[in-house]
Amino acid sequence: MNREGKHILMISLHGLIRENNLEMGRDADTGGQIKYVLELARALGKHPAVRQVDLFTRMIRDKRVSPDYGRPIEPLTENVRIVRIQCGGTRYIRKELLWPFLDEYVDKTLRFLKSEGKLPDIIHGHYADAGKIAMELSQILGLPFVFTGHSLGRSKKDRLLAGGMSDETINKRFRIDHRIRVEEEILKNADLVIASTHQEVEVQYGLYENHELPQYYVIPPGIDLTQFHPYYDDLFQEGGVDEVHKQAIVSISANLERFFLHPDKPLILALSRPEKRKNIDGLISAYGMNKELQALANLAVFAGIRKDISKMEENEREVLTEILLLMDKYDLYGKLAIPKKHDFEYEVPELYRIAAGKKGVFINTALTEPFGLTLLEAASCGLPIVATDDGGPRDIVRNCQNGILVDATNTKEIARAIKKILVNPDLWQKYSTHGINNVRKHYSWDAHCKTYMTKGVLALCDGRKKEAVLLSGADAFGRRLSRVNKFIISDIDNTLIGDENALQVLLERLDENNASVGFGIATGRTVDSVMEVLEENGVPVPDVIISSVGAEIYYGPDLVPDKGWESHISARWNREKIADLLQECEFLELQEGETQRRFKLSYYIDGTHLNMPDTLARIHTLLVENKCRYNLIFSHQQFIDILPYRASKGKAIRYLAYKWNTPLKNILVCGDSGNDEEMLRGEMPAIVVGNHSDELNHLKGSRNVYFSQEGYTAGILDGIANYRFLERQE
Repeated sequence: MNREGKHILMISLHGLIRENNLEMGRDADTGGQIKYVLELARALGKHPAVRQVDLFTRMIRDKRVSPDYGRPIEPLTENVRIVRIQCGGTRYIRKELLWPFLDEYVDKTLRFLKSEGKLPDIIHGHYADAGKIAMELSQILGLPFVFTGHSLGRSKKDRLLAGGMSDETINKRFRIDHRIRVEEEILKNADLVIASTHQEVEVQYGLYENHELPQYYVIPPGIDLTQFHPYYDDLFQEGGVDEVHKQAIVSISANLERFFLHPDKPLILALSRPEKRKNIDGLISAYGMNKELQALANLAVFAGIRKDISKMEENEREVLTEILLLMDKYDLYGKLAIPKKHDFEYEVPELYRIAAGKKGVFINTALTEPFGLTLLEAASCGLPIVATDDGGPRDIVRNCQNGILVDATNTKEIARAIKKILVNPDLWQKYSTHGINNVRKHYSWDAHCKTYMTKGVLALCDGRKKEAVLLSGADAFGRRLSRVNKFIISDIDNTLIGDENALQVLLERLDENNASVGFGIATGRTVDSVMEVLEENGVPVPDVIISSVGAEIYYGPDLVPDKGWESHISARWNREKIADLLQECEFLELQEGETQRRFKLSYYIDGTHLNMPDTLARIHTLLVENKCRYNLIFSHQQFIDILPYRASKGKAIRYLAYKWNTPLKNILVCGDSGNDEEMLRGEMPAIVVGNHSDELNHLKGSRNVYFSQEGYTAGILDGIANYRFLERQE
């Protein structure tokens, strides 16, 4: 492929995404968003100003789902592909359980991007979880950030509260307050928010404190008109319908007719996920309470894909159980179809056409509907619609003039609207024709992509907004660390600092090799203390600062914290418990002030009259017996630092090596004392300066550890020469 243009990285994290045979409605996470992002990716790939589109999602390897979702890369077209990144294990889990693993996804995505050797031009996150990831990546890499919400947490919480669910239950099941906080943060940082309707911008985003901060564009989604064509097309198709479509027609017809006593009646069709906000129970009640409507038409409700209701998630289980209870309550046997499955790619388009051929109606009675893609699908096949007077359906009916809007909470109004269309052939034909013609006019992917590119991608990448992003400082560390292939990382006290002349020589060497070699600090000092001592000694801000003995990682002049590292080391860390336990150790004294950190407890130890090995063993025994997970670092015969068990200078450097896809042999580490020991051992080439503490003598003779005879920075220079580190090109 040899194309010019922009590289777009889209992220849609949850649900099941693959090239073909979408499992739409399988669960609450595999709905319209999945189809939207796939069709958008394909359509953008055809745009002349686009070089490449990558759709990033989560890798899933779970025997309960298809192996397709475990493929690392799945091509869609020549320049469009699905990229799957693992996070939160490999099992398929619902989106609310993914929140703790988003930082892991960011880190692994950065690693992937560096391995590719190129960065995208823009990042577009879909839904709050992927929006969070896209926001973090945009800040790290200095790239424009586009966001599409699809649905929003504040609206959902208001609906659930109004439906009688308690605040506690809502947060336990949906983590809704966390989601809302993330959405507020996204609105503070998004360069552009793309919405499907004006109502979405004005009403739904209007609920947020930061709603006025981003720029919005209303760009309705498109529809694949080759798949969703009018019901009468097959009559004029030369050569007739192909075998695949014939099979789909036979299959879906048989699936429906086994439910009905009078299968030739007009068909009222509903198609949605089994979710409470879809108000399927309201539709069935409207039908069940109206005998005249039952006499006029059959009702088919396709509520996702199911095998065993008892084994489904609680939300889906409750909705499906309610459907069955209502079917029994209103004695709708022979009139109501609730099929267990449907093939989205072939059967669903035929389902719309079958309903249109029977002069039926498509209905969406969701309590709230951000857009309503199924309404467009039905309309493009010539099926009139009855839809909720909320959100997207308002724009669709205004543009297409193809149906009636109703109050979804009013069952009588729903029944009246359906009957009005069914009993009036002229009105039915008017709505059918308008739907077919106006969907083509207002909802094409070509039109969507034209607006998306000209007002969105090209404006952000080439305009003043992009320049502001690049000048903000955010670009300094992300793009740089994606380019460098080596690092020199040094302790400060008694290693980097101590020989002014040698320090100046080292800084000059680093500057000469700046294009390919990064510079980092790994120290027991806090980040504020690091900045003070570097400024005093004329050392520029490093690319990376590992501070507080490896408990914290910061990047670049803006000291951007590494949230992935924080998430990684927080596992099973109980700072309060450890502090309480160590109070009984009379030989320990808490250090003062800022040395105490969220992920570090620091002590002085009075070893004057103590047998140090036994004393350290006593601390270990106390913590282990109380089931604490920790890392104890003893240095200079007087300092003890207690960190999370995943934290240390060495582990932090290895984490950086993974995240930024840098081989350990390309990271040179330098130290002088016991709190440097872990980073000095292993695969990384290591330098121990000549003025080192006796604590490190046992490392003499170790592979990859060079003991210099020179002290301080002169020792670093000597070690660089020994390894020929700045001469090797790898």
